[in-house]
Amino acid sequence: MPGASPVAFFCPLIFDISVPLPGRLATHQTWSPGTLPQATGLVSTPGCGKWVCLRAVFGLWGVVGGTIGVMSDLFAKPASSAGADAPLADLLRPASFDEVVGQDHLLGDGPLGRMLASGSVRSLVFWGPPGTGKTTMARLLADVGELEFVQMSAIFSGVADLKKVFEAARLRRQNGQRTLLFVDEIHRFNRSQQDSFLPFVEDGTITLVGATTENPSFELNGALLSRLQVLVLRRLDEAALGQLLARAEAHLGAGLPLDDEARDLLLTLADGDGRYLLNMVEGVADATGSGFRVPVSGGEREDLGLIGGAELLSLVQRRAPAYDKDREGHFNLISALHKSLRGSDVDAALYWLARMLVGGEDPLYVARRLVRFASEDIGLADPQALVQALAARQAYEVLGSPEGELAIVQAVVYLATAPKSNAIYRAQKQAWRSAKETGSLMPPAHILNAPTKLMKDLGYGAGYAYDHDTDAGFSGQDYFPVETGRLSFYDPPERGFEREVRKRLRYWGRLRGEG
Repeated sequence: MPGASPVAFFCPLIFDISVPLPGRLATHQTWSPGTLPQATGLVSTPGCGKWVCLRAVFGLWGVVGGTIGVMSDLFAKPASSAGADAPLADLLRPASFDEVVGQDHLLGDGPLGRMLASGSVRSLVFWGPPGTGKTTMARLLADVGELEFVQMSAIFSGVADLKKVFEAARLRRQNGQRTLLFVDEIHRFNRSQQDSFLPFVEDGTITLVGATTENPSFELNGALLSRLQVLVLRRLDEAALGQLLARAEAHLGAGLPLDDEARDLLLTLADGDGRYLLNMVEGVADATGSGFRVPVSGGEREDLGLIGGAELLSLVQRRAPAYDKDREGHFNLISALHKSLRGSDVDAALYWLARMLVGGEDPLYVARRLVRFASEDIGLADPQALVQALAARQAYEVLGSPEGELAIVQAVVYLATAPKSNAIYRAQKQAWRSAKETGSLMPPAHILNAPTKLMKDLGYGAGYAYDHDTDAGFSGQDYFPVETGRLSFYDPPERGFEREVRKRLRYWGRLRGEG
């Protein structure tokens, strides 16, 4: 056949069938499923699996809508997509682990460093903030283990896509090529989709590397998580961001025209995200390379010197703080606020409050948590704490944002500076535990009402002492079930108003004859 190139098939029934492929099949062509075997010249006995062979030749994708794309080499690594017009962050992607910055705790003597030293790549999940190198390190792992790198995003993929990937990996394995499947945003897959990975991870068909910004213990099911090593990536510190900035300037062939204040601000605006830093560098470089002009009062001027901090902000977009109101970041920050209040650190409490509200948290959620804090961590050490928290919530409901947020700030300052006590909280826990343990014990008869003659005959209310009739306004009677005897739950400390409460309890104890 003119222009044909032979392709050898290995089949368990017909060995080494030389099949001429027409030259026109080297590009995307439309073929009907009924004429495809004849078009390729593949002739075999029924049931020999010619369609499986064809799927292998045609890049493992088969006939999709009648269109076939033929790969020159089924198992060849794809060419890099980073061209001259690629973003700077892609052009500067590390080519080896030696170029990775900010993750020293994982490399060297860390868990990833030990894995690299062994030369064996195991299934794992990278957990960390955006722009810290999760995708880059997954690519590098494939190179270390000489694995075929296959990337997919859980946002755009479903079960059908996973089946294709698993089938492709199975065929590669039969040909001696292992597959590293990198799944970005792996937490986006639901439980059934996550379960589909299990047999292929278990038998080694794929080495799974997931990437997530969310806590894997919350977002991945237990069966999958037990098969993955979790590696935590840290946000890039100032030193790591400085290294990236230096590399970017070396690649651009010149330093950015920034004064010291603007350079420091650029690193601060990156907020630990290397990709975001490089995107800002690219934006500044484009602007300054095309006759950069900055706004000034009364008009514009052409900048002939270094760019300052205020001018930098006119070039780049200030990044919104990373904060997910329904995910782990939400719980981390409310925990930080609660513990700062408990530790009486008013400035730290104000910082975490600001982080939440600036990040878009619902102020009423914060106000509700402050009401809880007032009871749990202050209680009667300062009875006004609960009043202040409730007043702040009510004030915000009346005023809304931003005016009502000041009332929440006031409540935070009050709660942080109030004396602390968890005596009420501990008393509740102990009383609840005792109630569950003692079941349905009856109150003692003397404190029961007796509205009927029968109940009086049974001894209800007999011997009850009306406390207001005593000299001290305190009878000292026992109000617990007869079977339990007297129990003690509330033990106030010598702090705040509870110091006075403790004095009263001691006084009543003496009247009761307890010492």
